[in-house]
Amino acid sequence: MFPDATIFFGHKTVRIFFLFLSVIHSLKYFQTTSSEIPNFPDYLVVGHVNDVPISHYDSKNRKFEAKHEWMNKMETDVAHYWERLTQYNIDIEQTFKVNFEIAKERFNQTGGVHMIQVMTGCEWDDETDEVVDGWEHLSYDGEDFLSFELQTQRWIAIQQQAFDTKHKWDQLDNLNQYWKHYITEICPHWLKKLMSHGGDFLMRTELPVMSLLQKTPSSPITCHVTGFYPYKAALFWRKDGADLYEDVEMGETLPNHDGTFQMTAHLQAELPADAEDRYECVFQLSGVEGDMVTKLDRRLILSNERDRGEPAGTPTRPDVFLLTSSLLLSRGRNQEDDAGRGDPRGAPRSAGAAARGPRQASQKQTSQLHGSV
Repeated sequence: MFPDATIFFGHKTVRIFFLFLSVIHSLKYFQTTSSEIPNFPDYLVVGHVNDVPISHYDSKNRKFEAKHEWMNKMETDVAHYWERLTQYNIDIEQTFKVNFEIAKERFNQTGGVHMIQVMTGCEWDDETDEVVDGWEHLSYDGEDFLSFELQTQRWIAIQQQAFDTKHKWDQLDNLNQYWKHYITEICPHWLKKLMSHGGDFLMRTELPVMSLLQKTPSSPITCHVTGFYPYKAALFWRKDGADLYEDVEMGETLPNHDGTFQMTAHLQAELPADAEDRYECVFQLSGVEGDMVTKLDRRLILSNERDRGEPAGTPTRPDVFLLTSSLLLSRGRNQEDDAGRGDPRGAPRSAGAAARGPRQASQKQTSQLHGSV
């Protein structure tokens, strides 16, 4: 049985359940090399923990920077943490640009807008202390290109132009052993360190403000939620108590400047006269037991064409919801960094770096590990 408490809100009774569940955490790095995109850097790296951006580097500023104050605590784990990250990415940037040019030749391309994206990372279960998943995945111009398969320690070519790279990298045993070690050891090691410093921020729960919006009387009615955290959430419409899939268009989940998120669901159906008694917008947040519901009420819809004399509804938080507590993440075992774990980015890109440590890893060695595509 879960511990619970009962709280009274006027005539309403809300039972709050405190759930103690394991949580899957993730560490991901997104590296992008691109060409001829106006006002966009040629090389960009963004780090994410639990889908929250935590760090940033680009070829214009050439400086690796924290997105949150708590990230600066990483200096207690690695001396000159940010300087080492900056130098590492200055070096690896050149390797990415070389591989980018090779990829364009494979696709018989010269000028124009093109892009290589690499996602590297892992997922870790804080209860079992096991690695759930991991990635080293490449895409070209928005299409899957090449991916490392952990179980076989081989590369999967998704496009015809990737087969040369697959055959070449499949023969590099040191490379494939390194990526297995990275996914199962290095990445979760750094993920635990990041969670130990930023756990209070990353494990928080923030409930959103819900609004009903409509541009014109003939426009779809939009259910908009903003200010929620964590990222994992669901938003949908119900009709007569049943989830509604037809006549609903979902918007993307987008980040807010304060580290929270927002999302929308557009109801495009022609509504009958009794719609207010039949339709409702429902929001579900990971870690929170229960639905947050806003019933369709035309008086609460914010519209561009509302008469000035008519009081507009204001965004409100639903008056009934169930909260859950979240476990503070354990700081994990104190593990002494070996040479491979010495890379302060938590995602070293070369076997040379893994073997000799990041201070000694040269640009040439980094290039050799990545290999030309």
